[in-house]
Amino acid sequence: MEEKHHSAVGIQVDEHGMHLPARASVSRRGRIVVIVIGVLLAAGAARTIVVNVLNQRHLDAVAEQNTRQYVSVVHPVDAATGGKLTLPGTLRGFVEAPIYARASGYVLRWQADIGAHVKQGQTLAELDTPELNQELAQATAQRQQAQASLALAKTSFDRAQQLRQRDAVSQQELDDRQGAFNQGTANLAAADANVRRLTELKGFQRIVAPIDGIVTQRNVDVGDLVNSGNAGRSLFTVVQADRLRLYVQVPQAYAQQVKVGQHVSVAQAELPGRTFDGTITRTSQAIDVATRSLQIEITLPNPDGRLLPGAYVQATLPMTPVGRLQVPANTLLFRAEGPTVATVDANGKVRLKQVTVVRTIGQTLEVDGPITPNDRLVANPSDALATGDAVVVQAPAAQPASAVAGAKS
Repeated sequence: MEEKHHSAVGIQVDEHGMHLPARASVSRRGRIVVIVIGVLLAAGAARTIVVNVLNQRHLDAVAEQNTRQYVSVVHPVDAATGGKLTLPGTLRGFVEAPIYARASGYVLRWQADIGAHVKQGQTLAELDTPELNQELAQATAQRQQAQASLALAKTSFDRAQQLRQRDAVSQQELDDRQGAFNQGTANLAAADANVRRLTELKGFQRIVAPIDGIVTQRNVDVGDLVNSGNAGRSLFTVVQADRLRLYVQVPQAYAQQVKVGQHVSVAQAELPGRTFDGTITRTSQAIDVATRSLQIEITLPNPDGRLLPGAYVQATLPMTPVGRLQVPANTLLFRAEGPTVATVDANGKVRLKQVTVVRTIGQTLEVDGPITPNDRLVANPSDALATGDAVVVQAPAAQPASAVAGAKS
């Protein structure tokens, strides 16, 4: 009866009489499980998609970072900014005297070393010349022989003249004795000249300073063998340093503006803040075909010896600008079409421009071309750089505080 009742109300009963859950309840639970599993799978898939998208974006960013070109830029400057032209040069002593031996021998002693201030005629070294001494002794003996021969020829000629007056000798014999006398006179003169020559050479045993100045080189020591002439190296070099000469090559474009008597400002990097006034004393009056430049000579006083001969300096000449620009040599690209520079516009795009190199000043080039002082030129450009390439301009590296303070001081 109970089983029938349960069947009537829709409750399942197993064969043992146990009650079973309703079908609707089981289906509902199954759907919930399926939904939960689907949600979990969807969440996992979404997570995977998000991770893949983020990874792809990261990879794209890294790729873009790796392909991006970072460059440093510089600006061209006027070749004669402010109406001035600065050119390099090397200081020379007003007089530079390399001293060579005029007599061959051995160095007996030296009396002046490098850095010594010497006066004209002061002994720098002494030579021992044994061969020259013997040559002088031989020449002296030959002179005595010539003198004795001349005395004999004169006596014979005088006697022949007396005998000729008494017609005791022929005219031919008188002429022969006169010829012997004349020959003896000439031989004595030659012997005298040879003795004087060797005496003068013996005087060159003393090596003396030809000018007032400073000994800048001593290339010999005691016992060294030296030969006469200037085929070898000099024994000493004496330089007059109270006045200096500076030779500068002025480009042909500025040659017409150079005038004798113009004042020139000379500066040396090792003497910051100091300038020295010089004067253009002469020019070569011709353009060197090899360098297309005019050589000028600048004289500047150096009473305190602050400037040293041989120093590298910069000479600034008053000039009228000619519209050219100077760029560092490391901005140049050498292409098939000619020298080229790479400029960067406001959008970071590269544009190549062809230029003409007018002249070279050390690591600086004076150029003609379609560039202006406002252009940004790529320093050390890559050979693969092309027009239209996108680049990122790097800011110049900040100087250390000590360097900035030193520059301000």
